[in-house]
Order: sequence, then structure tokens, then C-alpha cells
Amino acid sequence: MQVAVTRDVFRLAQVFTISRGSRTEAQVLTVRLTDGAVSGWGECVPYARYGETLESVTAEIEGLPEVFERASVQELLPAGAARNAVDCALWDLECKRAGKRAWELAGLPVPGPEVTAYTLSLDTPEEMRAQAAEHAHRPLLKIKLGTPDDMPRLEAVRAGAPDARIIVDANEGWSAELYADLAPHLVRLGVALVEQPLPAGEDEALIGMARPVPVCADESCHDRASLPGLKGKYDVVNIKLDKTGGLTEALALREAALAEGYDVMVGCMVGSSLAMAPATLLAQGAVVTDLDGPLLLAEDRGVPLRFDAAGVHPPEAALWG
Repeated sequence: MQVAVTRDVFRLAQVFTISRGSRTEAQVLTVRLTDGAVSGWGECVPYARYGETLESVTAEIEGLPEVFERASVQELLPAGAARNAVDCALWDLECKRAGKRAWELAGLPVPGPEVTAYTLSLDTPEEMRAQAAEHAHRPLLKIKLGTPDDMPRLEAVRAGAPDARIIVDANEGWSAELYADLAPHLVRLGVALVEQPLPAGEDEALIGMARPVPVCADESCHDRASLPGLKGKYDVVNIKLDKTGGLTEALALREAALAEGYDVMVGCMVGSSLAMAPATLLAQGAVVTDLDGPLLLAEDRGVPLRFDAAGVHPPEAALWG
């Protein structure tokens, strides 16, 4: 197997800010696997929050043995960005070898479009109200929060988009006390879900706490091994390919989470359509789909995903799978 790793940069349409910082571009790694005349590709977004860099993830991928397959990669690489790009590239490679689509190989029904959230960047209340008004036509808005002064931002977004369904992502930025104070206001403002209100290492405080709005585990949930630690704290798990280490583990995590009574959200890092493409299979029937990465970019892959009023559509074969 020939393995090629390249770094690609996609400009963002505007500055994107969360509680941890701001960015103006998406830096991704593209993996191409070639076996004879057939090749497949996948994308990952190394994430500093999990100790990943472009260099470290590249080294993991380039350290693979000459011979590997999708089953062995689950053991050769840990859950994370490196395994994600390789696993998704292997799915694409297998599709081209078999002349079938990825959902056929996975034994899944033919996928359709799923309504996706559109993320509003963390900013001043005035600017967030303006963002909300600009995108008020969208059925689902996701608000980036995670500071001690979030109430004016919440009020501003609801005023700017009075009819939109809203979910909130605190990115581990709240304390237990702050979340408890905010919870009644989340209900009052019609928030449908709150993502990772507390730091992953401090979420024991959620046990026994009232959850009037469903609470979703993001940084606290990576793969199936995370599930035992979520009991009593969360109602929903956010499955991201860059956390699970690819579609193979993501599909297994979805099945296990649903069996344990969790709802499923399917999310993404800020990447191109290639990164989102495998996740559209995972998102079928999810309580929340958050695959808006390409909508935040000023540029994308040559054959991008299609977004319209019905949501994000599954990829064309020319893109992936």
C-alpha cells in the first residue's frame, strides 16, 4: 500500500471563534492510499485539544507498516485524527475496488439529506445578533458560547432568529454553578440541546444535576470506551470521525450508544466536504446533525457536498465512497 499525506489549507469565509481561540483557515491532512491502479482518500483535522498537531498526526500515518487493512488499522492506530483519515481512505478504496457505494458495503439503507446546524461564531452580543439575523432562515442554529458572560449572547441570538431551533455549544467553558444558573434561561429561550457545558475532566458534577435541556457529551465522548464514563451525566453523545478514529468505529459507537439509551448527534471539526462525506452516512436519523464545515469555508474540494433546503446530501462517488 502506498501512503501519501499532504497538508491542505482552506480559507474560512470569516473569522471563526470558540471559547479556546479564533482561526481564519482550516488546516487539514489529506491521506491518499494507492493499491495498484486503485486509490482512495480521506481527510482529518488534527486537534490541539487532544494533543494532536499536523506533524504528530502525519508521523502516525507515515509510521504504518507496508501492509495493512481496515481491520488491522483499528489496532495499529489509536482513536483520533490519524486513524480517521486512514480508515475513511480505506472505505473509499474498498468502494472503488468493489464498484459499490459505502453504504452498500456497510449494509446501510440508501442515505438521504439531513438538516444540518449552522454555527454562529462566538462574538459580542451585537455581532451575534447580526449573525443570527443573517441566518435566521436556517432551521437549526448552533451558538458557540463558553464564557461567564453568555446570557446577553443567548438573548441576542434568540432576538435575531426568533423562529430557528437553537443548540448551544459551551466547549467546556462553564462551571457547574454557571451552568445551573443558565439552565432555566436555556429553557426559556427554547434551546433544544446544550453541548459539553463542563470540562471533560470535571463533568462528575452533572450527576444528579437537573437537566431540563438535553446535555450532549462532546469532549467527554471519543469512542465506545468512553460510554461507561457518561452514565448519569449525559443524554446525547456527539460522534465525530476525528474523535472515533474513522467511520468504522463511529458506526460501532452509534450502535452501542443507541443500545444504551443515548440519542446521537453527529458533529465535525472545521474541514472540507471530504471530511464531512463519510459522516453523512453516520448522520442518518441523528437527533442533531452538525456537518456545516463546508458552509464555513471560502473554498472547498473540487466536487463538494450539496447543501440545500433539505440539508446536507450524501456525497457523489466522485468525492468519496
